[in-house]
Amino acid sequence: MPVDIADIQQLVDAQEHWRGRQTINLIASENPQSPAVRALQNSDFMARYAEGHPNRGDEVRRYYQGTRYIDQIETMAREELLALTRCRQADVRPISGNAANTALALGYLRGGDTVIVNSTPAGGHISHNTIGVFGRRIQTRGLSLNLEAPRAIPLHYFPLAEDLYHIDVPKSLDLIAQTKPRLLVLGKSLILFPEPVQALAPLCRELGIPLLYDAAHVFGLIVGGQFQDPWREGATWVTASTHKTFPGPQRGVILADLDEEQERQYWPSADRGVFPGSSSNHHLHTLPALVVAIREMRQHATAYAAQIVRNAQTLGRALDDEGIGVEARDFGYTASHQLAVNVAAYGGGVAVAQRLEANDIIVNYNLLPWDTEPRRPSGLRLGVQEMTRYGMREDEMQRLAGLVSDAIKGKDVREAIHALRASCRTLHYV
Repeated sequence: MPVDIADIQQLVDAQEHWRGRQTINLIASENPQSPAVRALQNSDFMARYAEGHPNRGDEVRRYYQGTRYIDQIETMAREELLALTRCRQADVRPISGNAANTALALGYLRGGDTVIVNSTPAGGHISHNTIGVFGRRIQTRGLSLNLEAPRAIPLHYFPLAEDLYHIDVPKSLDLIAQTKPRLLVLGKSLILFPEPVQALAPLCRELGIPLLYDAAHVFGLIVGGQFQDPWREGATWVTASTHKTFPGPQRGVILADLDEEQERQYWPSADRGVFPGSSSNHHLHTLPALVVAIREMRQHATAYAAQIVRNAQTLGRALDDEGIGVEARDFGYTASHQLAVNVAAYGGGVAVAQRLEANDIIVNYNLLPWDTEPRRPSGLRLGVQEMTRYGMREDEMQRLAGLVSDAIKGKDVREAIHALRASCRTLHYV
């Protein structure tokens, strides 16, 4: 007799209606999937295993039998992603961007190694920092994760420019020369502007220091030619999520464009870091969907990424005109899908995020560069990639800014939000 799932189905249906049709979704790390991407994730692959690499002819590279079809799909994903990014190495097995970072931390770093990263208040992802995988990977017994302790792990933060949203390149070059780290980690979770890969790469090459660029948030923008080209600027590895500005299934990738000598030196760290390092079986049911998303981005990435950036800049300017404290005004607010908004004057990030959710505007509270308490931040992080995919353009962003401003200031705008969302329910760029 089948179990009763009515209560579970009710919750799933409620989620589909609320987040899928009713709310304005401004979480910077989310994106809806096309019907084709969603449909291909429910298959027999959900029940199967395929450790290792796809078999090649008579060469056995898997640790399981029965992989003939996933071998083809995984090979397609890798080859089509290489063509899309113009790279020479790719691993599509990580199950998230964080898992991709974990793979490289495990594969390349050892206890006592020195790394330089972006701090969490400066936008760096938690996985890069002291309590994340990079900090814990370089920790040895007796060294504290508290960087102010007398004996702390050798993790350093990139110095920031006066505006706090760019890295100070001269001071960073001095820090690299002084500490001679094992690894540099660029890329952020709050990322408004390109990172100075090109400015730091020559010294890194001179000193033999590889550079990891975490493109989790901006992968779709990079593919669309709207942010920066970290490979050609000098990054050794690029890790990314495939479900933020790149609107695919929840997975991760590692990509590189290394010549033969560099590949021998650096790619094995990624390969052994993925398996057996950070994953065993790699959620095979989402790989067919990744191939679909790659093909969608091959066709639509340029137009989609350009509209994302235009929308983010329009929303930033319009919120600023409403008197809301959008950061980085002197630099046009953003060059990505994100905005950093200072709402300290309205009760802080947590209170304002809850106020917006009560009006069916979904955001996340976020540290700003001067904040010290993760649960008491002064900011919000907004992302426009999802609503861009639902057809919003500059006019809708102008209208949305007024509603967000009103909600921040305590007005009830739910009905107006529902009306706006009702006009933006068709998925574009598919």
